[in-house]
Amino acid sequence: MKQVMALLVLSAPLAAFAADDNPDATFFKHAAEAGIAEVDAGQLAQDKANNPAVKDFGAKMVQDHGAVNEKLKALAATKNVTLPTSESVGAMATEAKLKVLSGDTFDKSYIKAQIKAHQQAVGLFKKEAALGQDPDVKAFAASTLPELQMHLKAIKAIAADSGVQIKSASSS
Repeated sequence: MKQVMALLVLSAPLAAFAADDNPDATFFKHAAEAGIAEVDAGQLAQDKANNPAVKDFGAKMVQDHGAVNEKLKALAATKNVTLPTSESVGAMATEAKLKVLSGDTFDKSYIKAQIKAHQQAVGLFKKEAALGQDPDVKAFAASTLPELQMHLKAIKAIAADSGVQIKSASSS
């Protein structure tokens, strides 16, 4: 009996840790941060880009990710999840770099940052759609994924048209 009690006492912190390590909660956090970053970067592109395709893509990011952010907020509210209200530290650093650039240098840096951001977002949403625990959150991720994949395809096409060299990396 003592061994059972000791096991229960020792496993309680592990159960609490497992609850904190909820993949759906992690998804909410990263999706919210990414969405905020997309809107912020899109606004910057609308203001600073030279290339009309980059300006248009920025406007599309503000519109599309703004709408997705609202859907995510509504879903989070139904799940009693508090979302972050700012982008990640990494996204803040990227945005700070973009703010000091101008002209073609801005355009190329924005394009590269968007490819990386959308590759990460596609991976995040694919993972949630496949492995998420909450059916509503999984469905949200699965229904949003095609739009993110279209964004990635579009920014890669802009990169090709602009002569921006991209590293072959992960998902498309």
